[in-house]
Amino acid sequence: MQKLLPVRELILASAIVALLILVATRFPGFVAPGNMANVFNDTAPLIILTLGQMVVILTRCIDLSVAANLALTGMVVAMLNVAMPGLPIPVIIVVAMGLGAIMGAVNGILVWKLEIPPIVVTLGTMTIFRGIIFLISDGKWVNSHEMSPAFTAFPRAAFIGLPILSWAAIITVIFFGIMMSRTAFGRSIFAVGGNPNAAVYTGINVGKTQFLAFVLSGALAGLTGYLWVSRFAVAYVDIAGGFELEVVAACVIGGISIAGGIGSVGGAVLGAVFLGVIKNALPVVNISPFWQLAISGSAILIAVAFNARSGQNKGRIILKSAEATK
Repeated sequence: MQKLLPVRELILASAIVALLILVATRFPGFVAPGNMANVFNDTAPLIILTLGQMVVILTRCIDLSVAANLALTGMVVAMLNVAMPGLPIPVIIVVAMGLGAIMGAVNGILVWKLEIPPIVVTLGTMTIFRGIIFLISDGKWVNSHEMSPAFTAFPRAAFIGLPILSWAAIITVIFFGIMMSRTAFGRSIFAVGGNPNAAVYTGINVGKTQFLAFVLSGALAGLTGYLWVSRFAVAYVDIAGGFELEVVAACVIGGISIAGGIGSVGGAVLGAVFLGVIKNALPVVNISPFWQLAISGSAILIAVAFNARSGQNKGRIILKSAEATK
């Protein structure tokens, strides 16, 4: 019964529905389909980054450089667009994801080969990436009038009623859902986070798995960098400042264990959606910015406390056939 009803996801989904009902009692228009589509579109970058952060955290690491990666990639592709306005959008996306993956690979190599704690590595690279943005841009902004119309229009282009930005999040969710549940790499991520020593005895390269998790997270940060900059039509040094904390918070709220090995794609998505709804709903009901931060912080603390209790249970079973033979 417990397998059919993932308690954590049900609680999160119920909390989101309760929040929507509460807001709808004062502002019925908030739950209108059009507005909910806008809320999802606003949350799409957080969903994409949360899924990348999820695989890193599941391997007992953390990536605090995702927002800086996003900002540096966004600045590079914006400057590239200014220099070559005719460059096709698919090429820009490949460049963004490739650059993001390289920055993720730098984190992964330092953690894997030099065995430096991930939090130290990513704190350092976070500062380095922000510094590089300042160096290549000389502290200047790239504004909308400097970007080509195709560059800024892509994430807003509608497809079956939703903007491309929303579809990017949906495709990422589907990709991660398949990867984490149907591939050997997905199972190795859970194995490395659940018990690294046992993972070694089963032939899994722990360091390589962590490296690939960083590369994947970096590639998604690069993709988000382009989508973010083109959507808001501006690139500058401090873009998405502090967003890495929101990404980690979405993971924690979604039930991704900081100790690694426990979590799900559904939980991560719901954690991001929960923060997205709060972020959009609280201003509507005239909650002051101070109380918005307090409420968001309280939700994170409750989630951490809930995770601490859940952590006393056994980890995720990744080979269901083996479980069935017990």
